[in-house]
Amino acid sequence: MNIAGHIGARLSGRIAELRSRFVRARYFRGHGVHSPFVYDLVRQVFMRRDLLPGDRELCRTLLAAGVAKSRAVELQNLAIHCRYATFGLNRADADLCVLTREVASQEILALARSAAEAKRTVAVLAPYADRERLDVCRRIVAEHRSTTVDRCGYLLLFNNHLPKQHFRL
Repeated sequence: MNIAGHIGARLSGRIAELRSRFVRARYFRGHGVHSPFVYDLVRQVFMRRDLLPGDRELCRTLLAAGVAKSRAVELQNLAIHCRYATFGLNRADADLCVLTREVASQEILALARSAAEAKRTVAVLAPYADRERLDVCRRIVAEHRSTTVDRCGYLLLFNNHLPKQHFRL
């Protein structure tokens, strides 16, 4: 690749990142979130850097699976905040189902559908890892009947009484 092509590729990536930051800026610290449930998540879960009091098993499991500490802490706090009794890694048979990068894109779709039928919450890690995974995540959000939260590093799919809404935080 010549120097002009390299600079062009880096510039287009930076422009896409800047656009994503502008889109997410309106939800900074919960401002612009019109859902009491999601506002509470932003203020009580996503803005915390320390672990809430409670079980730490999910955090330890995620760290062992290679998930970044900040993501592991956020998901552990989510589990504590929402009072999820069980979690499952790369499967859809628990209250909180966490799908890591190792799960294939088409398998994500099947697991998300089975979790929706069972009214379980799903966290898809690295939804922007590649084009195929991003397309599958967009398809899931479009088909999903309840609230979804795009947290940049993971996509949350809530399967409860909440209305169909999508938040990009």
